[in-house]
Amino acid sequence: MGPVSREDGQTGAITVVPLESIAAIDLPGGSWSRMLITGDTAEGTGSSIGYSVFKPGTATGSVSHETEEIAYVVSGTGYLDTDAGEVRFGSGDALHIRPDTWHAVVNDSDADVVMVFGFPHPDYPPTERR
Repeated sequence: MGPVSREDGQTGAITVVPLESIAAIDLPGGSWSRMLITGDTAEGTGSSIGYSVFKPGTATGSVSHETEEIAYVVSGTGYLDTDAGEVRFGSGDALHIRPDTWHAVVNDSDADVVMVFGFPHPDYPPTERR
């Protein structure tokens, strides 16, 4: 099942994107992400939102996005590895990452880190990797 448009009768079309309808993007250590709301799944959107699961012991590659990134930690603990050092996060924390900030997600715990993230861009924004 893919995205579903529904008329809500008040504000126009609503697009519902079930998590399992989007293919996972594989990350290191069995971790994964899914870009749920993008220009491909919600016509006319100017922003995007995704969902990630970082398995214990995972360290992603360092990235720097052209746009800011916001994230909410649904569960788990870990840190962002930045050029300025480690920034710890845990369940219930909201994160704001400024544009052009190098960062990697590290799960140094024994449980999954689940994170919802978004960008003011209709897809995963232009990104450098190192």
